[in-house]
Amino acid sequence: MVSKSCILEQDSHGPKVYQLRDGNILKLFRRKRLLSSALLRPHSVRFCRNAEKLQTLGIPTLEPMKLYRLDDSTWTAVLYRPLPGRTLSQIVREKPALWPELKPRVSAFFQKLHHLGIYFRSLHLGNIVLTPEQALGLIDIADLQIRRRPLSRHLIRRNKAHFENYLRKEQLQLDCEGLWPLN
Repeated sequence: MVSKSCILEQDSHGPKVYQLRDGNILKLFRRKRLLSSALLRPHSVRFCRNAEKLQTLGIPTLEPMKLYRLDDSTWTAVLYRPLPGRTLSQIVREKPALWPELKPRVSAFFQKLHHLGIYFRSLHLGNIVLTPEQALGLIDIADLQIRRRPLSRHLIRRNKAHFENYLRKEQLQLDCEGLWPLN
């Protein structure tokens, strides 16, 4: 399946994400500890369930096609159709002057996510996609949680901290004043 594919992401254990010749993505998930909650509910299963829940809530996201259990029981994989569009990270790196235009839409998107109870520890510009229909959507959703109530101020502040750490790490100097509903 991965012959003649392009490796999009890898770590010290090898490739993690492949783009296949047909444009679909194969994402590998490794259980890091012998005893972990991933033993009962692998990250790949969470990834697929999160995609279903986001779609139900009207949040554009990727489309899982098939879940795989690999010969090595510490590994699973998901084949999925990517969410069409470009990440906000790609957009603002190419044209930083677009950020002031995007910022109100991003703020409204964050408010919508928080109102829907979506807590996403990896909420950053690299995981937010602007689709061809000009909607904002989410990718890389394995560590996302959907709660029954809107997010608390504490969780919103945690999302904000993760987002700001990402900007610092990626050396993106963007004005984020007023971006978060509960600054």
